[in-house]
Amino acid sequence: MAALRRLREAPRHLLVCEKSNFGNHKSRHRHLVQTHYYNYRVSFLIPECGILSEELKNLVMNTGPYYFVKNLPLHELITPEFISTFIKKGSCCALTYNTNIDEDNTVALLPNGKLILSLDKDTYEETGLQGHPSQFSGRKIMKFSSEESTMMSYFSKYQIQEHQPKVALSTLRDLQCPVLQSSELEGTPEVSCRALELFDWLGAVFSNVDLNNEPNNFISTYCCPEPSTVVAKAYLCTITGFILPEKICLLLEHLCHYFDEPKLAPWVTLSVQGFADSPVSWGKNEHGFRKGGEHLYNFVIFNNQDYWLQMAVGANDHCPP
Repeated sequence: MAALRRLREAPRHLLVCEKSNFGNHKSRHRHLVQTHYYNYRVSFLIPECGILSEELKNLVMNTGPYYFVKNLPLHELITPEFISTFIKKGSCCALTYNTNIDEDNTVALLPNGKLILSLDKDTYEETGLQGHPSQFSGRKIMKFSSEESTMMSYFSKYQIQEHQPKVALSTLRDLQCPVLQSSELEGTPEVSCRALELFDWLGAVFSNVDLNNEPNNFISTYCCPEPSTVVAKAYLCTITGFILPEKICLLLEHLCHYFDEPKLAPWVTLSVQGFADSPVSWGKNEHGFRKGGEHLYNFVIFNNQDYWLQMAVGANDHCPP
């Protein structure tokens, strides 16, 4: 019965919200993007927008490539040639593919050359390495992301495939959006919504949830928080693949300049989800799956260059930095 009760419990998570300004020299936005290495999905939402600029669209279409290398021996990642070709340039991330972090052996290569091994008890004892127990109970193909086209030639003796991220573009019509004030994370009754309310609303929008709360809707009774406003059009772009932090930095920078010219939109959002089964979230912080495996962040970029940053992980992970 106790096990059944645990299954019925909603997954818990840790959510950290903060606000700053991109012009503030103490702003942490770039560091937090650069140290979130294993990014699976990037989405941005622009209210009062029906079409992307050519510059932004080109940036979206050039976020790849990434590579699958099948049956790659782990020792290949510590050879002097590999270190010289990729690690010293700081341009390579790698992650085992199709493994379950709480059950299987998992490997991650950080851009700084640090190799993270998340091993089950038997494999750990066989390696003879010194390590420390995982805070999570229990623990094939490698997935790489690199800016260098030499990846294909370097691993030519293995089964290697080049992939491009998948891009989905859509225009949402008559979208009910929360009213936000950049200075008020906690919102003001009848004036603006809270950051947490926006976070939930974005999840519903990205999941294509119907937000009208009709009484005969048995799938979802969720509706947009109040106060709200209806925008005629909103542009939603979602990129799925293995996406380098450097590419996300470029996208964030471009969205920061979106308001250089007057726009009807008061804000835009940029949301990034990490691989659920990566062994780390930010930096070297250990990550586990448990019930959700989430580690993600979201920027709300306002037209005065203020921003909100929301970072979320599972309840058993370290608190976001």
